[in-house]
Amino acid sequence: MPSGRISWEELAIRLAHVSSLRSEDPYIKVGACALDYSHRVIGVSYNGLAPGKKVTKQFWKDRDKRRPYMIHAEANLLSLIKRNECKILACTLLPCSCCASMISAYNIKHVVFSDIYNRDTKAFDIFKFNGVKCTQLKI
Repeated sequence: MPSGRISWEELAIRLAHVSSLRSEDPYIKVGACALDYSHRVIGVSYNGLAPGKKVTKQFWKDRDKRRPYMIHAEANLLSLIKRNECKILACTLLPCSCCASMISAYNIKHVVFSDIYNRDTKAFDIFKFNGVKCTQLKI
């Protein structure tokens, strides 16, 4: 690799981090990015509410009550792509078990993430079971 040139995985994770800045969640901002087999960006996303959904400031104050209404960055990203289209999915956090199952269903073979959210680390087992390479890449 030429000096100073970042890898495709690093490009994807950096784009995921930038995408996370769009999240309206005051507690955890998560971003995701998908690259196809030609390493083109085919989608970026972030966690948040359904498009156009307006809520009061009070909604954001109780983290546990608002959690079920949040759409994960990975789910938002998968809604933008087709099965077998994505080579690398990068996410700022290790996907939860539900998102890991959905990623596996899309036949994505490489997931790159930056940080681990300690609530749910079952993704490691799900990815291993489904033959998905899972790499932590801190930037």
